[in-house]
Amino acid sequence: MKNFALIGAAGYIAPRHLKAIKDTGNNLVAALDPFDSVGILDSYFPKADFFVEFERFDRHVEKLKREGTQIDYVSVCSPNYLHDAHIRFGLRHGADVICEKPIVLNPWNVDALADIERETGKKIYSILQLRLHPKVIELRDKIARSDARQRFKVDLEYITSRGGWYQISWKGDPKKSGGIATNIGVHFFDMLTWVFGDVIENHVESHGDSSAAGRLVLERADVKWHLSIDENDLPQEAKMAGKRTYRSTLIDGESFEFSDGFADLHTKCYEQILRGEGFGLEDARKAIEIVKAIRP
Repeated sequence: MKNFALIGAAGYIAPRHLKAIKDTGNNLVAALDPFDSVGILDSYFPKADFFVEFERFDRHVEKLKREGTQIDYVSVCSPNYLHDAHIRFGLRHGADVICEKPIVLNPWNVDALADIERETGKKIYSILQLRLHPKVIELRDKIARSDARQRFKVDLEYITSRGGWYQISWKGDPKKSGGIATNIGVHFFDMLTWVFGDVIENHVESHGDSSAAGRLVLERADVKWHLSIDENDLPQEAKMAGKRTYRSTLIDGESFEFSDGFADLHTKCYEQILRGEGFGLEDARKAIEIVKAIRP
């Protein structure tokens, strides 16, 4: 059984990490969040120590180490702009780190973290769960088997409506979230490059607080993409159905549907990481380079 600490326990994504830690038979020793709405801990690890101040959390982890309880992994679920600092915290306390996307906001942060990896001998893992989705794996295999000269046309549209709170929160601040393409699109860009190869050209056609659009020329595909949190961008059929989220991925005009199958992907990522086979810094780099280039 491995000991975990988790940073960002009150966030949207934290329950998936809590479930993954539990499902893989491990233990959460301590958790941190400046907000105390963390009753979700009772469903998974009611005995975990909880802190709202980083300084006390830091001191507690150090105390545990001196008393013989080493934190093996730190799971980072904090706001995007804090990932870099929280990853460094984990490495310097002798733990491997599991971090949500985007692992950092800028490519040069990847380089700096790689240096600390080498210095500490610890590993940083990124949650790139779409790479473990059965439909995405099947697509990648299909593209790999196709004629290497064949190019594909991809149209990606993702609209996930958000209320006024979004722009008030850290997510609405590009310096903290990285902007719309980083915050809601980084996992799609990772999937596209994993399936269709490296970026040759990256063209941004529009970029605002609530939406962005552009084109990517990849080794095997020409991609047109549109991301939005504005409910006015929803297609009429989605509005008529009362839906607030719309996702469409077309490959050569045919729908590529992968909406199902997300339930256990974080657990699969953790299983892979615990085997020493997780996705590392270099796996995450391409998507970070893409979203940095999109950012104004």
